[in-house]
Amino acid sequence: MSAPRPAEPPSEDLSLLAALHGVATSYSPSPDRAVAASATAVTRALAALGVDAGTGQAVRSALAARERELAERLLPPTVVVWGARTPAALAALPAGTRLDIRTEQGETHAVAEHLPPGVHDITATAPDGRSTRAHLIVAPPGLPAPPARSYGLLVQLYSLLSRRSWGMGDLADLGELAGWAGRALGAGFVQVNPLHATVPGAPADPSPYRPSSRRFPDPVHLRIEDVPEFAYVEDRERVRALLERAGGLREAVLGRGELIDRDAVWETKREALELVHGVPLGPGRRAAYGDFLAAQGQALEDHATWCALAELHGPDWHRWPAALRDPRSPATARARRELTDRVDFHSRLVWLTDAQLTAAQRTAREAGMPVGIVHDLAVGVHPGGADAWAQQEYFAAGMSVGAPPDAFNARGQDWGLPPWRPDRLADSGYAPFRALLRALFRYAGALRIDHVMGLFRLWWVPEGHPPTEGTYVRYDAEAMLAVLVLEASRAGAVVIGEDLGTVEPGVREALRERGVYGTSVLWFERDWEGDRRPLPPDAWRADCLATATTHDLPPTASRLTGDHVDLRDSLGLLTRPLAEERAEAAADTAEWLDLLSRLGLLGGAGTSEEARIQAVHRYLLRTPARMIGVWLPDGIGDRRPQNLPGTWDQYPNWRLPIADARGRPVTLEELAASPRLRALIDVLRE
Repeated sequence: MSAPRPAEPPSEDLSLLAALHGVATSYSPSPDRAVAASATAVTRALAALGVDAGTGQAVRSALAARERELAERLLPPTVVVWGARTPAALAALPAGTRLDIRTEQGETHAVAEHLPPGVHDITATAPDGRSTRAHLIVAPPGLPAPPARSYGLLVQLYSLLSRRSWGMGDLADLGELAGWAGRALGAGFVQVNPLHATVPGAPADPSPYRPSSRRFPDPVHLRIEDVPEFAYVEDRERVRALLERAGGLREAVLGRGELIDRDAVWETKREALELVHGVPLGPGRRAAYGDFLAAQGQALEDHATWCALAELHGPDWHRWPAALRDPRSPATARARRELTDRVDFHSRLVWLTDAQLTAAQRTAREAGMPVGIVHDLAVGVHPGGADAWAQQEYFAAGMSVGAPPDAFNARGQDWGLPPWRPDRLADSGYAPFRALLRALFRYAGALRIDHVMGLFRLWWVPEGHPPTEGTYVRYDAEAMLAVLVLEASRAGAVVIGEDLGTVEPGVREALRERGVYGTSVLWFERDWEGDRRPLPPDAWRADCLATATTHDLPPTASRLTGDHVDLRDSLGLLTRPLAEERAEAAADTAEWLDLLSRLGLLGGAGTSEEARIQAVHRYLLRTPARMIGVWLPDGIGDRRPQNLPGTWDQYPNWRLPIADARGRPVTLEELAASPRLRALIDVLRE
């Protein structure tokens, strides 16, 4: 049997066409190696951008059309102004070009100077009669640094159960944690997992990183008793029954060691919220709800309509009746009218959740936290969910976001998330991205952006093809960053980019220039271009959130003991013999412990596990990092990772409560009384 033929590389014309649309024809998995993208990958990516490159003639026609378009346009679709600096696009306009600028505040200007921050409309008219309309983003030069160096807690909210939770952590638990951590521990922030709306239906995908909507939150996080109308539900017998069910869900996790059952929690809360929906709002609450509906506008109506239609037709809009797959069709408008009550129900849930999210941030700030709640923005959304339905024109059909093959994953990755189209974003002045950020900054003191490199480029994988047959598609990073800086500055919020792993040259520098923090995890901080040994603390960057671990990595106790290797071995995930994996993990840990000892942060060989975890965090304090995060489970010796990449049903990802070193679930109340957690935080308070 003959070996498979290598993928055909793009032709010269196809390469030129791809470059003009931001589609890469090669990528570099390492500085000394370049890999060509296949012609199929490039052609499919161009097709998703509305460019026909299926034949040689089509490529030549598309190339000519693109070159003609670029020659005729005076300005690109979106122009960025940083502070008072004149952008190159405006400086390059022909002499005598007239500008007509209308700001989002309604003012008119004839020059692009001293403009207020915002996204404005600009029309350039050249002496030869050519005229181009574009969007003008005016953003501050960068975000200011947080007011002071701070430390805080990192937690997956669902895992943080209190004695009042309905089987999983909720927004009242978040408020209690933030209030206690700010007042009693001097913490500056609490970082949580994405709280985006998930795709409904049982069994629901428990991952918070593949939501139905990133703009709107998930009502499963509501504390039902804190909804004012809940006290006025007339059917007290049903209320008692629901409270008993909630208590049973809580006891199953805390008392019997069962996994968090998100589906059962949501079903119980949904029934309670149906009762709440039957309680009339008071005049003040009704007015507040009306204001919220007006402020959220079409986007909330679309989201609630999708939720109502999903109840009838299932959670994947691709399988709905054809007429309902278009959010602007007459059939959808008719269905929205017929489902008015259900649309209102889901709109009301968003309002209630938004209020509790805002209350949690208010509690954090009142407790003295300079930052407050750090929310997490997932990379993308589920292809069958609400955002993908309502914003179809902005998504690249037939494409999925992933990662190319690298030293850690030879097959690459397909994350199952449809990417945004960079051309449609630019044509709209980045309207969907701006709206998304404004929604999150309503209740975020800071925003963590997962895979922040996606502001620059994303690996597009054609549907039906393996990740190895994808290619990079570039975004206008300057415009994406300008929108991010603009909206964050308006909210007075900090931005943290998750920039772990392979990062394209220049990305970290561009983020740093705009005041966007990075993420540094202790075990990854080595001199990779030198002796590959652990970095001394003074070699770390200052503009970052420094942590010992994350939700995708082993807890520190597990890392120090090597338990994480045994766990992966028990699940059949190792690619080398167990002895080799153990030896490598032990050597890695030994190098770090040796550095801690040489710095005087660690005692002798008999040092306890708790003391070694403290030493790790004492080391983080020695770095110049302006934000230091403590993985909350590390405070009580939890050994179980919340997520084990590479697994699906082999491991209970996203369903574990915080537990102690013996695996016993620990409540929020017990955490607050834990001497071990207090002792760890005292290390940072020194």
